[in-house]
Order: sequence, then C-alpha cells, then structure tokens
Amino acid sequence: MLPIEIANIEITMSLLLDINSVKGFLDSEEGAALYQHALIAAQNGSVLEVGSYCGKSTVYLGAACKQAGSVLFAVDHHRGSEEHQLGEEYHDATLYDAEFGKMDSFREFRNTLARAKLEDTVVPIVAPSALTARAWTTPLAMVFIDGGHSMQAALTDFNLWSHHVIRGGLLAIHDVFPNPADGGRPPYEIWRLAQESGLFEALPLVKSLGVLKKR
Repeated sequence: MLPIEIANIEITMSLLLDINSVKGFLDSEEGAALYQHALIAAQNGSVLEVGSYCGKSTVYLGAACKQAGSVLFAVDHHRGSEEHQLGEEYHDATLYDAEFGKMDSFREFRNTLARAKLEDTVVPIVAPSALTARAWTTPLAMVFIDGGHSMQAALTDFNLWSHHVIRGGLLAIHDVFPNPADGGRPPYEIWRLAQESGLFEALPLVKSLGVLKKR
C-alpha cells in the first residue's frame, strides 16, 4: 500500500501485486499520478485505455476503478507496437509467438489481471483501437492513450477517442516529451493538438505523463 495525496487529502493506493514484476514502460511516479487522476474521474463514469501491453498501466487504472466502483476498458490488439516487433529495440522474445510469427502479449496481460485481482473490474478488448472505436457509444470519464507511437497511430487514437471524453473528464497521454532529444514526437504533438483545439486544458506534466481536462 502506498500513501498518496489528492488535493491535500491522503489516500491509500493499494496494488495487489509487485508492480515491478509487470513488464512495461510506465514510470512509478507516472503510475501513481495516473491512479490519482483515475480515482477522481472514475467517480463520474467508465475509464478506457488504449494500449495495455502486459498491463502495468492497467493495474494502476484498474485499481483506481475498483476502488471507485467503476469499470476499465482495456483496448489492445496485443500484437505490439512498431518498436516491439522482431528485430526492433523493444522486442521481447518471451512474448513472441513463433507459430504465427507475431508478438502476443495477451497471455501475459491476463496473468497480470489475475495476479492483481482485477478480472472483475477490467474488460479486455482484444482488437485494434480503430476497430473498437467504430462501434463505441459509451461516454467516458477518462481516456488514457498509450498505443502506437507513429504519427498516424497517435493521431488516429486522439481523433477517435478524445470526443468520447465527457465534459470535465480527463484525457491522459503517455510519452509526452517537450524536448525532442528526450523521445519521439507524436504523443507530444497530440498533447499540443488537444490544447490547440480549445476543448482541453493541460494539467501539470508528471515526467512524460500529460493529463488534460475537458472544458
């Protein structure tokens, strides 16, 4: 259990597993901030994440939703982003399905949900973001975007999901790097695009986690 503060009120973040045992790229400070924001947002509706990988962000978001009595929809095709593919920088051989010649993180993701006792809170949607969005009609209190980091993928996720966020709801984006030397630009570009739209107000960055509130 980790004590954290929301608006000067200390609460307890309870993660029912060692978060460091979950594969992923979310920093612990970013995770704690994600939990804080989700705990508040989930009081007003469901939460959705785009890009679950092995479930690190899902644990933070899911724990907050469980505490709030809400639901988390976790959208991921589980075939990996560009950087996870065979021969790429972040390829993990233990997640490679040699039979089909494709990356597959879904089994590891389900294992994470079971260990975190979140199977009654998280709804896995094993499909591409764009396909899922085609039939989506549920308003969302919070959307977390951490899918593909190409410009096309980032723009697609922003365009398809940002308008489902309710007024006063939150849009969170991972890997926002204002300095180009620190990382790729697409997440930063959609973070800027959200502000330029006039529909979102940016909250302070927590490392590379950008959170915006819908006006």
